[in-house]
Amino acid sequence: MRAALPIQVTQYHRKPFGGQFSVERVFAAIRSALPETVECRVVVSRFRSRGFLRRLWNLAEAAFYQGEINHITGDVHYLAALLHRRRTILTVLDCVSLRRATGLRRELLKLIWFEMPMRRSSVVVAISEFTKRELLELVPASAQSVVVIPVPLVGEFAPSPKVFNCSEPTILHIGAGPNKNLERVALALPGVRCKMEIVGHLDARQKRVLTECGTKYSNCSHLSDAGILDKYREADIVEFCSTYEGFGMPVIEANAIGRAVVTSNLCSIPEVAGGAACLVDPFDVESIRGGFERVIRDADYRRELIERGYRNVIRYSPDVIARQYADLYAALLETGGGR
Repeated sequence: MRAALPIQVTQYHRKPFGGQFSVERVFAAIRSALPETVECRVVVSRFRSRGFLRRLWNLAEAAFYQGEINHITGDVHYLAALLHRRRTILTVLDCVSLRRATGLRRELLKLIWFEMPMRRSSVVVAISEFTKRELLELVPASAQSVVVIPVPLVGEFAPSPKVFNCSEPTILHIGAGPNKNLERVALALPGVRCKMEIVGHLDARQKRVLTECGTKYSNCSHLSDAGILDKYREADIVEFCSTYEGFGMPVIEANAIGRAVVTSNLCSIPEVAGGAACLVDPFDVESIRGGFERVIRDADYRRELIERGYRNVIRYSPDVIARQYADLYAALLETGGGR
């Protein structure tokens, strides 16, 4: 009896820009863990998604390279317009672009990046239950076609035990964008003996707030993968009190290294943390302060968070996530008219 042929999947990527390769790295890890029943071809858009003619070229090229299963991996949702609907999967990472847009621009973005691609896809993958809820608010008719598959942990993150510095713990803060909430974190720290390690480019306002609060800190940006790993290993606490996240990967990275985490109690973060983090209200300075004080003072609580983190991170292994995608590809091939 002839063995079944592998499922032929075309994964579509944006053209990276400005050093942004996060989506590409995630799906490279997933592809490397896929079973032999799936073969993937990667199609990278020729042009950055700017301007009508460039997007039109990307659309035409995407249609030419269709496979048995077509998988848009994020950020170029509009490619679904010319793909075979019954064989197309769209992964949506978050809805942050809509939160930042207003007026006519927001309506066009909603139509071209969300409503049309979701209607033109057989299955939409959200990376968290929170993102799924946001998508269903945008396009309620898609309720039956939205599933949740998280993103995997990527990189050399592994347990790296460290003696906790009780007298002056280092608090690692990842990211300097508005949603990373650095100013409120700084306002929460006066009176807490600690120092901050901030990864990301600081603007003048952030530096002023840190100085006014008397925060002891150091700052770096544009780190290599090895450099980021070193920052996690050197930290005593990882702080991620973000006001918006479609997922929240630093929580998982800290879990994998073996560090206590203080993070937000909203958006996707509680489901990602899975009980392996100290949850605080990111809009309440006193709540943030209380989270730090508990983690610093309560050694048993710290140890419990770290042990829970080691268990939590198993859910985000590339092998686990790749299996979920492989099952989705197989199910869609059965129902989508392939072969």
